[in-house]
Amino acid sequence: MSEDRFIELEIKQAYQEDLIQALNQVVADQQKQIGKLEETCKLLHDKIKSLALDDRQVGAVDERPPHY
Repeated sequence: MSEDRFIELEIKQAYQEDLIQALNQVVADQQKQIGKLEETCKLLHDKIKSLALDDRQVGAVDERPPHY
């Protein structure tokens, strides 16, 4: 194998290593963002569920009897 070809392969490997590190960082950042979004969705779900339960309880107390 010629020295020029060997140098070319080393350069390609260096670029690939840099690309892999950059992609790993992107994946790690996205995983953090997904975790935050999942937590936000859970909080919203719990809040909606709580509001729905509150509406049912309030509606039962303030509801007029059917004969009115």
